[in-house]
Amino acid sequence: MDILSFDDLLQAARAQPEAQRLLFVFTGVELPEDSTPLQRERFQAGQGGALVPLMCVDKRPDELTSFAALAQESSQFGHAWGLVFAAAMSGTVNRAPTTEDAEEPLQRMVESIKQGRIGAFIPFDPQGQPVQMG
Repeated sequence: MDILSFDDLLQAARAQPEAQRLLFVFTGVELPEDSTPLQRERFQAGQGGALVPLMCVDKRPDELTSFAALAQESSQFGHAWGLVFAAAMSGTVNRAPTTEDAEEPLQRMVESIKQGRIGAFIPFDPQGQPVQMG
């Protein structure tokens, strides 16, 4: 299934035979201190920069009704974010993954984003639209 919207992600997670837990890392974009003048110019024009994880959360698909609900919840933490990266983890037929089960995968996800390894995740903009990277 192609993920063309946040609703597609929720639908795909709910349709899996094993229970799912969705992982989200909200990021900002910053200009690294060692950036070149050209990089600074591009950043000022809204291009480039480094992804900086700001906060993360895990949710069961049934805990989310919409992207708007997720965005509203994220606003309670006072961080303006530019992209949210999503991933899913499966449980077993008899057991859904818990928040405790999600802690280590979320931390690996944060570290991957810091290193620029984002290919395994689906990025969404603040309106809930998937973003093509690269």
